[in-house]
Amino acid sequence: MSLTDALQEHFGFNKFKGQQETIIKSLLSGKDTFVIMPTGGGKSLCYQLPAMVLPGVAIIVSPLIALMKNQVDLVRGYSSKDDIAHFLNSTLTKKEIREVHDDLLGGRTKLLYVAPETLTKQENLEFFSDLQISFFAVDEAHCISEWGHDFRPEYRRLREMMDQINEEIPVIALTATATPKVQSDILKNLGLRNPEVFISSFNRDNLYYEIQPKIKKEQTIKNMVRFIVQNKGKSGIVYTLNRKTTEELAEVLVANGIKAVAYHAGLDSKLRAERQDQFLNEDIQVIVATIAFGMGIDKPDVRFVIHYNIPKSIENYYQETGRAGRDGLEGNCILYYSHKDVAKLEHLMRDKPLSEREVGAQLINETVAYAESGVCRRKILLSYFGEEWENGNCGHCDNCRNPKEQVEAKENAVKVLKLVKLLDERFATEYTVNIMIGRLTPQIQMFRHESLEMFGAGKDKPDHFWSTLIRQMLLAGFLSKDIEDYGVIKITKAGEAYLKKPKSFKIVLNNLFEDANEDDDEGVETGGGSASATDEKLFELLKELRQKEAKKKSLPPFVIFLETSLQDMATIYPTTVAELDKCQGVSKGKAIRYGKPFVELIAKYVEENDIVKPDDFVMKSVVNKSGLKVYIIQQTDKRIPLETIARNKELRLDALLEEMETIAASGTKLNLDYAIDEMLDEYEQEEILDYFKGCETSSLQVAQEEMSDSNFTWEQLKIMRIKFLAQYGM
Repeated sequence: MSLTDALQEHFGFNKFKGQQETIIKSLLSGKDTFVIMPTGGGKSLCYQLPAMVLPGVAIIVSPLIALMKNQVDLVRGYSSKDDIAHFLNSTLTKKEIREVHDDLLGGRTKLLYVAPETLTKQENLEFFSDLQISFFAVDEAHCISEWGHDFRPEYRRLREMMDQINEEIPVIALTATATPKVQSDILKNLGLRNPEVFISSFNRDNLYYEIQPKIKKEQTIKNMVRFIVQNKGKSGIVYTLNRKTTEELAEVLVANGIKAVAYHAGLDSKLRAERQDQFLNEDIQVIVATIAFGMGIDKPDVRFVIHYNIPKSIENYYQETGRAGRDGLEGNCILYYSHKDVAKLEHLMRDKPLSEREVGAQLINETVAYAESGVCRRKILLSYFGEEWENGNCGHCDNCRNPKEQVEAKENAVKVLKLVKLLDERFATEYTVNIMIGRLTPQIQMFRHESLEMFGAGKDKPDHFWSTLIRQMLLAGFLSKDIEDYGVIKITKAGEAYLKKPKSFKIVLNNLFEDANEDDDEGVETGGGSASATDEKLFELLKELRQKEAKKKSLPPFVIFLETSLQDMATIYPTTVAELDKCQGVSKGKAIRYGKPFVELIAKYVEENDIVKPDDFVMKSVVNKSGLKVYIIQQTDKRIPLETIARNKELRLDALLEEMETIAASGTKLNLDYAIDEMLDEYEQEEILDYFKGCETSSLQVAQEEMSDSNFTWEQLKIMRIKFLAQYGM
């Protein structure tokens, strides 16, 4: 029987893809074989078909339990017999293990998937030694290299284990992602003997790559939800950095009518398997998974892969985005990028051995370079894997569709190098930037660095310019981050050479990646409609109007609307009273009572300035905000100490008081007298209330200055303002 006939008989295909046939012939001839083939290229068939036609059973080493189950289900789906393929791993009961052993001894099983840990057990080694084995297959072979994105120490022992079973048996190693360094590690550590090497192109021309800034957390989530809603019925994967965010994002998607579930290592294996099947069977549209936990999802029609956090390496990114469009059709790959996510990845490496930190730091820097680059993303990805992209503009990434402008930064790069040298290479980026722009901080005062000649030398540029420049100087190799002393930047030999002989140094400036506007995204909150950017001109006009309205009604400005409410108005442009309640801190009653002049001003402003209002998509909130509101009301009714309420919800006290003020501003009365009495005596309370009755400011800092004789803290003034809102705000 010809190979094509065997392909038709066992898998129902009438022709091979790419190099599949040549690879299969290599393995069938008994040669060790090394295959690098992009996700979706048909790697699995390269060992599945030989296993079907050769006598004995093929042992396939796989790092993922989920992938094993998935692959076994697929093979069984092509056959009329379930015993054709099995897996052995820690999820099986003793009875199930006996059944697998019986099928193996009876010669009925052609493919056996095992975890690397399974091979290390002596009883398994002895059992396998008595079987007729056709060949070993090492899937996800990059796991053998510490430079690979999923390094597994157990993979380093595979050669030893395979030799104990039968050292004469051929080996096929397969991976979708391997840099030249990782390729070398695989060949060396697996001990492949004169292998045939097959490297397919890494280009996935049907995939579209885009980086979006994660500036405002709520807007990032809103953009993501809007995108998924617009792609109704299309399967997608959302990757996150931690389990908590995975669960919370899944809740947000469900709240907005999207069938979604979370998937991470903290779930029990039965639930993970159930959710994987739901995704494969299209009972759910989106699966939200941790980056750290490989999914092993073999689904051809995934239409989008969204990274809510930056991956740890380009290999991770390439493999995860590679799960989109495996059928050759549409595949959108969107990565939300923020500097804080990079800092979190760096922080996670802080306690690891030095060698791991060095490797991890380099992998992260390469990913940051990819995210911040202004050149073709496809070119960067292919170059990373040792393949040249000669076609210029790919037309299928954000940089090719919307080229970024580069600016000359030679003189400013010299300034940075001089300042780092002046600071004796002892400080991190943020401190260096503060010196450059002349921002006087307590730490700078402590070191008396405000007296340095370069203090304020870069005040003509915003702080995010200097942050971006330093990052790109790190990527260019002029600076380095000290691994031992976390975050400290030092000058490299290349930086010293550049300082002696400066030359053109162009950087991509993308103001969308401004650090100052990033929110912490450890938790997901989806309250009022904060959008992409506040219209500062409109915001000032609204503040002026609030001042006038407050004087008319003899009320402090904050009673009319909180400043956060005005920021929302200057972002989503509500032009009717009904639209005002989309803004945080604005109840229907407050909108009716105070809203008319504000929406009239906004409507006029929108018309005169040809403003295109944000679309009418309104993201529905999950229980987080409303649940927090109910929790706060219940706890204050029980007179629970504020510090306890804050601690139970993992909030700082100031954040809790901000939440309470928003609740009070929207018309819900909170009884905080029990807490106030602990903080202030009766006379102090009267003094603050009297001040608020006549004040013309919303700034608590101004209030502190104007009542400086009494030395009130921010917290004391804030809680009294909440009480004032409850008494006089409605």
